[in-house]
Amino acid sequence: MRLCEYYTLSALVSRENPEQLIIALEPEAASIYCRKLRLHQMVDLCTQTTQNGFSPTDNVGSGMTQAKEHVRRNRQSRTFLVENVIGELWSELEEGDRYVVVDCGGGTVDLTVHQIRLPEGHLKELYKASGGPYGSLGIDYEFEKLLCKIFGQDFIDQFKIKRPAAWVDLMIAFESRKRAAAPDRTNPLNINLPFSFIDYYKKFRGHSVEHALRKSNVDFVKWSSQGMLRMSPDAMNSLFKPTIDHIIQHLRELFEKPEVSDIKFLFLVGGFAESPLLQQAVQNMLQGRSRIIIPHDVGLTILKGAVLFGLDPSIIKVRRSPLTYGVGVLNRFVEGKHPPEKLLVKDGTRWCTDVFDTFIAADQSVALGEMVKRSYTPAKPSQQVIVIHVYCSEKENVGFISEPGVRKCGTLRLDVTGTESTAPRREIQTLMQFGDTEIRAMAVDVSTGRTVKSSIDFLSH
Repeated sequence: MRLCEYYTLSALVSRENPEQLIIALEPEAASIYCRKLRLHQMVDLCTQTTQNGFSPTDNVGSGMTQAKEHVRRNRQSRTFLVENVIGELWSELEEGDRYVVVDCGGGTVDLTVHQIRLPEGHLKELYKASGGPYGSLGIDYEFEKLLCKIFGQDFIDQFKIKRPAAWVDLMIAFESRKRAAAPDRTNPLNINLPFSFIDYYKKFRGHSVEHALRKSNVDFVKWSSQGMLRMSPDAMNSLFKPTIDHIIQHLRELFEKPEVSDIKFLFLVGGFAESPLLQQAVQNMLQGRSRIIIPHDVGLTILKGAVLFGLDPSIIKVRRSPLTYGVGVLNRFVEGKHPPEKLLVKDGTRWCTDVFDTFIAADQSVALGEMVKRSYTPAKPSQQVIVIHVYCSEKENVGFISEPGVRKCGTLRLDVTGTESTAPRREIQTLMQFGDTEIRAMAVDVSTGRTVKSSIDFLSH
């Protein structure tokens, strides 16, 4: 978590009332929103028509444009946010039906697989959310690489430092043209170069931008007399290819998994989902195996879904753990089983150190509210606070906290102040709740029955 996000959360909620903040996961929020979709609030790519009666000959990009205009003219459709009803599309799903949500954002693309559980229509996560840094910013990175090829890496690096405002203007100009890229486009795309770019390049190299374009080996980018870079449609589309190829490869790998079979719908959401190039690539990959649905206002899908999740956080009944979580403990040393370097002899007893005590394994199904019970004992009778480090790993089976890939990710804190007793051995029974969007902890002193203040901190690591 970034530092700015940490302080934002701290400002939203106090330590005394942490329940005032509910964390919503983006792929889940998108999924929850999609279950509310009505037929006039979406575009169905696989039928080559929108649910507003647009012509099958319309291309995908124009269909999205018309769909947005339809939503603008029909503001009453937004009342779904407070309606406790299921959309018409959802009525086509039956018990056990599966669907994929592909959240295409700027930085990342996240995929999740859900299954319908009736009669309440609750959702079960079949495959833990996955993805990678394949968002639309990858296209910006390819454009920057193209500029470096034409004008030189050294110049682009210096220009970004010396003229940051002009660099931002250039990327804004590129963003507007990037949104115009489409598979069937024939007209070139003109990208306005800020005067500061042209002027600084003249001073830096001693010759003009036009001269640099002529001398470069980039034939598909020309210089316009109006002071613009003129890119052919194929040149623009090539900037999308590496990012889209990553997304398609990830989708292929996802659809090869046994738990991701017989997918009825694939929902494309997020700002990048508006790209006709991405839409066509997904269509070509699926070849009609699943219906591809794009909600109107795809950029607001996560926000609207998060609101719906806040109204009913119990809608997701079963989740998949993204990581293996546990703590480091001492176990009795077993010769031949435990490595010699982990041996610790204390008061005549042989112990094995750094043993990973697993709370929950990666990719394990976890029901909402599922508990893991552990007992801990203060090291000294006078000890007021027990601090236990929580570790995690992407591996399903972890033996020791010292293994590669295992990292400290949180701290379990048990404040036993005020629970003192005369019992010879104090046992603090701790319950950790999984299956929600957060891990929660509760604890009690077994000998006295008093509640122990407990908390898990994942923000400081």
